[in-house]
Amino acid sequence: MEKKDCCCCSEKQTMRSEEQKKALLNRLKRIEGQVRGIQAMIEKDSYCNDILIQSAAVSAAMNAFNKEILASHIHSCVVRDIRAGNDEVVDELVTTIQKLMK
Repeated sequence: MEKKDCCCCSEKQTMRSEEQKKALLNRLKRIEGQVRGIQAMIEKDSYCNDILIQSAAVSAAMNAFNKEILASHIHSCVVRDIRAGNDEVVDELVTTIQKLMK
C-alpha cells in the first residue's frame, strides 16, 4: 500500500523521518504535561493568576508547535505541489493560516 506524501487532509499524509516524529511527539508530550499540571492546579484550587500564567505557557507552546509544522508544510508539501502545478495548495495554505490566526 503506497502512502501519499502530502498533508492537511485525512486522505493525505506527510512522510516524516523518525527523528522528526520523535521531536514533534516529545513536544506534544511536554504540552500534555503542562495541561495536566493546570488540571492539578484547578483540583488544588490554585490562585487564578497562577493558572492563567500556566495556560499562557501552554498557548505559547502550541503556537511554537504550529509554527514548526507550518514551516515544514510550506517547505515540503506546498513547494512540491506548486512545482507539480497544483496551485490549489496556495488556497489551502491561506485557509490554514487564517484558522491559525483566529
